[in-house]
Amino acid sequence: MHKDNQSDLVWGAEEIGLLIGRSTRQAFALLEGNHIPCRKVGGRWVASRNELLNFFKGSGADAGAA
Repeated sequence: MHKDNQSDLVWGAEEIGLLIGRSTRQAFALLEGNHIPCRKVGGRWVASRNELLNFFKGSGADAGAA
């Protein structure tokens, strides 16, 4: 990920939802559907804050809408 990847990580659907402006349920649907860059570690969702923000700023969000 990144040099300072500990502080870059966002753990759990609730925290990921807060970051992207969605409810926990909406975030969970995006996570389960592999619509956003994330992975499951030990049964818990985790994502890179920078990767998520870049995804929604860039073309990644457009590709998911098709």
